[in-house]
Amino acid sequence: MDGILNINKPRGITSFGVVAQVRRLTGEKRVGHAGTLDPEATGVLPVCLGKGTRIVEFLVDTTKAYRAQIELGVATDTGDATGRITRQEDPSQVSRERLESELTSFCGIIEQTPPMYSAVKYQGRRLYQLARAGIEIERKSRPVMVYSLKLTDWQSPVATVEVVCGKGTYIRSLAQDLGQALGCGATLKNLSRLRCGLFDIKEAVSLDQLEAACCHGYWQHLVYPIDTVLLDWGAIIVDDEVSQLIRNGRPVVLRNDYSDREGGSYQSYCRAYTLDGRFLGVLRFNPERSEWQPEKVFA
Repeated sequence: MDGILNINKPRGITSFGVVAQVRRLTGEKRVGHAGTLDPEATGVLPVCLGKGTRIVEFLVDTTKAYRAQIELGVATDTGDATGRITRQEDPSQVSRERLESELTSFCGIIEQTPPMYSAVKYQGRRLYQLARAGIEIERKSRPVMVYSLKLTDWQSPVATVEVVCGKGTYIRSLAQDLGQALGCGATLKNLSRLRCGLFDIKEAVSLDQLEAACCHGYWQHLVYPIDTVLLDWGAIIVDDEVSQLIRNGRPVVLRNDYSDREGGSYQSYCRAYTLDGRFLGVLRFNPERSEWQPEKVFA
């Protein structure tokens, strides 16, 4: 089975733990997830099966939406509620107006430092492994994109916000930086991913639902086709001759609008289909040669 499952990850299990359960339930050997969720976080976790594992990189690069509860007045060494408290302040002077004002400063391209308790690698080891060993590494800040950051509920000292952001954004770091800006400290109390690319929590299935589907023999109906991830790209249909060139990894020149300049830039990728509607693969445009290079071939 090749495709993607939209799993609603429960609290208290790692993303790799979800992958292990999916592998056990479905019997599929090639299984991987796209976009790590912390053990205490819940929500959308795309799990790729078979050839679907080859498009993980495109899922990781998509925008994501989160609902986060941030507790003001408390800071921890992990940035969330599982950590050791390192600071406590009185947040009673923080008003809704001031909170909303500070939130606006975190929209757009911002600089963010990855937390020590994260999956970022340093000299071959994950930062959280070093943190658990009592080792702290100086981390470089990096730019991330926050498209929107909206306060949806304010019950002091807990603020509920909804975040739409790009690749590499840490909501724990966002909570910590907000606490610093407000002068009282803050930590992430709860986190749920509402969307990852085109996968929404409203359509996500729990591990219990997947297990029931496997027991009754219809779990394959829960699997999304590989090209679902790429539906916001342009698509082309190629004849048998061009199809064979693509299968052989040969670059092709296509008669369509996707190689034209749009707004001063080229569209980087497109989907290719055979005449009978089968998904053939991903093509990447080479502007220097005005041709499309097969990036990933599936058919």
